[in-house]
Amino acid sequence: MSEMIWIGIAQIVVFVLILLALTKPMGAYIARVFKREKTLLDPVLKPIESWIYSVCGIDPESEMKWTTYTSTLLIFSMISILILYFILRLQSIHPWNAAHAPSMSPFLAFNTAVSFVTNTNWQAYAGENAATYFTQMAGLTWQNFISAGVGLAIAIAFIRALTRESMEEIGNFWVDLIRGCLWVLLPMSIVFALILMSQGVIQNLSSYVHAATVEGARQIIPQGPVASQEAIKMLGTNGGGFFGANSAHPYENPTPLTNFLQVLALLIIPAGLTYTFGRFARNQRQGWALFSAMLILFLVGVSCIYWAEQSGNPIMSRIGVSHALGNMEGKEVRFGISGSALFATATTDASCGAVNSMLDSYTPLGGGIAMLNIALGEIIFGGAGSGLLGMLVFAILAVFIAGLMVGRTPEYLGKKIEGKEMKMAMLAILVLVASILGFSAAASVTHSGLSGRLNMGPHGLTEMLYAATSATGNNGSAFAGLSVNTPFYNTVLGLAMLTGRFLFIVPVMAIAGSLVKKKRVPQSSGTFPTTGGLFVGLLVGVILIVGALTFFPAFALGPVVEHLLMHAGKLF
Repeated sequence: MSEMIWIGIAQIVVFVLILLALTKPMGAYIARVFKREKTLLDPVLKPIESWIYSVCGIDPESEMKWTTYTSTLLIFSMISILILYFILRLQSIHPWNAAHAPSMSPFLAFNTAVSFVTNTNWQAYAGENAATYFTQMAGLTWQNFISAGVGLAIAIAFIRALTRESMEEIGNFWVDLIRGCLWVLLPMSIVFALILMSQGVIQNLSSYVHAATVEGARQIIPQGPVASQEAIKMLGTNGGGFFGANSAHPYENPTPLTNFLQVLALLIIPAGLTYTFGRFARNQRQGWALFSAMLILFLVGVSCIYWAEQSGNPIMSRIGVSHALGNMEGKEVRFGISGSALFATATTDASCGAVNSMLDSYTPLGGGIAMLNIALGEIIFGGAGSGLLGMLVFAILAVFIAGLMVGRTPEYLGKKIEGKEMKMAMLAILVLVASILGFSAAASVTHSGLSGRLNMGPHGLTEMLYAATSATGNNGSAFAGLSVNTPFYNTVLGLAMLTGRFLFIVPVMAIAGSLVKKKRVPQSSGTFPTTGGLFVGLLVGVILIVGALTFFPAFALGPVVEHLLMHAGKLF
């Protein structure tokens, strides 16, 4: 038993070491791409980039103010939602409809379109039954690239605002989007898809296979272009699975090696962006400070989930069943507890809804920590671009608190953080809080919301709270214990996704617009350092305190009380 635990710990340690080793080269490459410096892929991609600019009438040398950058992003996203909505509504006439999937209902099509455009990838349906191959490729996989590209674009724009001075412009949205997709997401996805195919992930346009089981029953085995969607699903921190079982399905995640690589793919771009930030700031210690804060929170989360699941359910021993092997309910044997805990931590840290085990079957604390990872703002590495963006907002909040303590105007990267920046930072954080708690409250007091529960008591509350948290955090993972394909949940969760994505972006980009105009202030003896252990500790403390003060009452009624009742012998 102890040997199994140590093997699990070794797996987590090896993962962290590999992630650390890849952070610098990944971040350096992304910096070169967005600084428009020479890369090895230029001979192939530059002609494509130039052709796109020519066809679309884009001037790559023209830059935008924050208002133009943000409005362009919003308009582009709204048009993308409409296009995807109509693709989903017209499924009955699609080519490549091996599943004979009908057109989606208006409510489900709205929810799905919003979900994929906001990089949430929440799925209130099983992809192998409800989506055509055409939808999977032209609708969902396309948006996997575009939504991740938008996340990269806004992160780079915010970094420019922090590192430039006395300017108005923060970049060109179209250039950032195109370079992020062409230079970063597309080549990595091609390589990763080939690796997945070598391990058994399928990639075809074949009809579904009708097979006979050993008992003589008939079974339909879905097929499809899975590897191509799986690659960008993980690298773009999207999470939408080709199959309803997501990464627990052997056609999406067949081996322990693919499981390990998929978790690595989740975090490699968000981790690399911290190094990119240091390159833009011309001070790598700034980037490593943010990486350190993220890594500390990641290690705390994975340790707690692994411990909770390895400890198992004490009620089992009371009824004469040993729980020495931990809580394996809802987990794939080929991944075990350590592979499942590592995946669950990474996917809830990285704004990715992919799952290789069912969170509804986790212990109360295991599922509660996964939910807390999202509730903290999806900044523990977070999504592709959006995670760094959220962490920088907390960094601004941390230096403001430090400034109050030393009695000086707070500064970050030599720029004064004043009233406007703090108002916008707090607005961005409060928007997420209001969405999570507000939509959870609406679900818990209405018949439409309560009717979706599959469990009563605190576990049922956790299911509803997790849904609102996942949607607002643009995560997309589900507790798998809530019936959400209803007009109420499709609408409410769709609005939560829009809130978490766009009502968060607007005030953050307003901060960028304010900071890019400011001059740098020379450091002095009273300047609070933002590169050392003291700042990392303050940043982690601010994140945890904000999360604890905001969400503890709701969590106390859900996973915390369920944990206490479980040890008292009661289940829900």
